[in-house]
Amino acid sequence: MVISLAVIILAAWVIYLFIPHDESKNPAKTVSYRVELASARRAAPYPVAAPQGLPKDWRATSVRYSADAPTGAAWHLGFMTPNEEYAAVEQSGGKKLGRFVDEVTQGARKTAKKQRVAGEEWTRYSGTKYDALVRTAQDGKSVTVVTGTADFQQLGRLAGALEAKSLEG
Repeated sequence: MVISLAVIILAAWVIYLFIPHDESKNPAKTVSYRVELASARRAAPYPVAAPQGLPKDWRATSVRYSADAPTGAAWHLGFMTPNEEYAAVEQSGGKKLGRFVDEVTQGARKTAKKQRVAGEEWTRYSGTKYDALVRTAQDGKSVTVVTGTADFQQLGRLAGALEAKSLEG
């Protein structure tokens, strides 16, 4: 039994020694979102927002569009900021906008503070996991949320770079 244990420990040590494990590397892979953005802009019932002119050190790490999400048509575009914080653009058009905001902000709560970004007024939400900037469309049929672990300055930078468009199919 002791010999079997010694063989297992030796095998585990050899595996550990030869399998690369670099903790300094960021596990978040960069993704391209051009195709998904064009598809979402054709399909969504609201103008879909994506950043224009963000520096290259803002890396897109996740993208998805769902026409039939429980909270309505939903767009998501996630980024890693230059200082390795998470920031995302979330949009939805539907009847459950409050529920959508609660879900994508991980339960952040509306504050009395507003933040002016590129001439638009955004409402600040503060939470234990994520903070957010939230703006409801003038017609009240869609909402744009910029949320994540990034600070309000970085969230504002992302919000300020957003360009919302719809494409004719």
